[in-house]
Amino acid sequence: MVEEKARRIRENIITMLGQAGSGHTGGSLSAADILACLYFWEMNLDPKQPHWPDRDRFVLSKGHAAPVLYATLAEKGFFPEEWLKTLRKLGSPLQGHPDMRKLAGVEASTGSLGQGISWAVGMALAARVDKKSYRVYTLLGDGELEEGMVWEATMAAAHYKLDNLVLIIDYNGLQIDGPISEVMSPEPIAEKFAAFGCHAVEIDGHNIGQIMAALNGARLTKGRPTAIVARTIKGRGCSFMENRVEWHGVAPKPDEVEKALEELRG
Repeated sequence: MVEEKARRIRENIITMLGQAGSGHTGGSLSAADILACLYFWEMNLDPKQPHWPDRDRFVLSKGHAAPVLYATLAEKGFFPEEWLKTLRKLGSPLQGHPDMRKLAGVEASTGSLGQGISWAVGMALAARVDKKSYRVYTLLGDGELEEGMVWEATMAAAHYKLDNLVLIIDYNGLQIDGPISEVMSPEPIAEKFAAFGCHAVEIDGHNIGQIMAALNGARLTKGRPTAIVARTIKGRGCSFMENRVEWHGVAPKPDEVEKALEELRG
């Protein structure tokens, strides 16, 4: 089931970006398996009650990958799939970056890198203060780790022993200017999060079983947050996009949409 959801999420990412003519393709495709596991296996939430106080929270810290969040929310039933056709259109609730004021299911307005994880830390701390059992998940880009604010937030999460917080890093190795190792290397990533006080694990971010096992391990970890470093492939699922830095912020043209959908459905 989860694998099929991930495939459908990828199809809708391609379709909506093709219709919009702009947006972030590569990093949305790389995160589809992770969001499929979160929304269709792990998280406790109800699309009919998007503001239910006891719901689990997901924050897309790498806010430019909004298409993967929108495709997932539509698949989960937060809003009609038809809305995906309005991506980046004037007046649409599906803006280039998530806007919590306009779209049910969006927990934080993100896009300025480093701020999403900080929101998530605050949410996790609020759960403790309010004596709530909900859990908080946030997805970061590997290039985003170059922001100092990420490490301040991680340090705070460890200091307050936020074991209800899970940080997931979409480690596809590429950012808009090139390989992360050349732009401003944050490596070794898992070791850094461990040094900052997290329970850190490294997995294949396209292996559903490994993602589920890591999320289950996070639930069993007490007294500290969990950081899941998920090795992924930018542009996953579309051969001509995979591991290509130029697909970071470019939408597919009509013929490319057709080719991508054919591969995903095949």
